[in-house]
Amino acid sequence: MLIIALTGGIGSGKSQVGQFFARLGATVIDFDQLARIVVERGSSGFDQIVAHFGDDILKNGQLDREKLGALVFSDPSAKRELESITHPKIRQEFDQIVTQLAPEEILIAEIPLLVESKERYSFDLVITVSASIGLRRSRLESRGMKVHQISERMVAQATDAQREAIADFVIVNDGNLDELFRSVEEIYNNRLYPHRSGL
Repeated sequence: MLIIALTGGIGSGKSQVGQFFARLGATVIDFDQLARIVVERGSSGFDQIVAHFGDDILKNGQLDREKLGALVFSDPSAKRELESITHPKIRQEFDQIVTQLAPEEILIAEIPLLVESKERYSFDLVITVSASIGLRRSRLESRGMKVHQISERMVAQATDAQREAIADFVIVNDGNLDELFRSVEEIYNNRLYPHRSGL
């Protein structure tokens, strides 16, 4: 099995890249989805978060993600505390999924906070999606995000340069979807399969 990390900053288009890899035949795991699973009501992650941050971060008995997000992106210590709760549980969930996959699969782990994560993952390769700051902001504004929310999240994340420094492949997503798909297809067909087979 070839296990690959797919990372990129908010608004870079990494989720679209993940969808393209899935279309080409890869198995794609979204770490944002794993992060939601490990804090669902009734889970130990949910209980630990409420115990630490209090009932104020609840809405109708569920985690108020908007309020919790605003808190952790404005307070680095709160962000570290949240990550100390969620990261080990996400890692455990990921490891369990990997054990259930066939050995010949190409697994793409879509993990936005790869650089920031303190957890150690055994990835064979790292792919980073990069895009200009202006374009990323424009994409996020079109999704309804406010300017201050965009700035807070960008500041809290690693830079493109930091992500590119740990990457085996960099996909620049400054063009249209056809150009992006061709970039993904080239890596999948010409780089990942040969690497997996040892050619």
